[in-house]
Amino acid sequence: MRILIAEDDAVSRRRLEATLRKWGYEVLAVEDGLAAWEVLQGEMPPPLAILDWMMPGMDGIEVCRKVRERSPSRPLYIIVLTARGSREDVVAGLQAGGDDYVTKPFDREELHARVEVGLRVLQLQMNLADRVRELEEALARVKQLQGLLPICSYCKKIRDDQNYWQQVEGYISEHSEAVFSHGICPDCFEKFVKPELNKLKSAGEKP
Repeated sequence: MRILIAEDDAVSRRRLEATLRKWGYEVLAVEDGLAAWEVLQGEMPPPLAILDWMMPGMDGIEVCRKVRERSPSRPLYIIVLTARGSREDVVAGLQAGGDDYVTKPFDREELHARVEVGLRVLQLQMNLADRVRELEEALARVKQLQGLLPICSYCKKIRDDQNYWQQVEGYISEHSEAVFSHGICPDCFEKFVKPELNKLKSAGEKP
């Protein structure tokens, strides 16, 4: 898993980078918010970012706002790193688009736990995106069944695009994933099956 960190203080940045690498993450470290914003606009950006709040040029909160306004197609989880731990500051960071926060100087165990939470959230979001994509593909296949279909008034066969006539179930099976199980509706039972049963019953009663 790749993680982007943006921290203008060189000592804090190296400590954070070393900590994340020790846990097995691939780390991309930048010095300010402008560099972080460029990375996040690129192709295949890291799915998780740790952004320092106070940075020159563009701070972490502004990066959060710009990212959320852009609505990236891929999930992005943002942890704001800040020395400002008041309730108002935390609320402001979350409202700007941060998903979580860690106060400075960071506690290693707390940071590890929050990163793991972010990864779980990202996995859930990616799984959901996969399901949505599968649903869209299924709906696209169903749309093939929409429109005007020529159907015989007598035998109820459908004329396909090649001008061939085939049974309804055959046509639908070719254009969707539907599987048919055959049964008898009440009207057809009364109209067709019941008279046949009565005939058989009458024939069996004759000496």
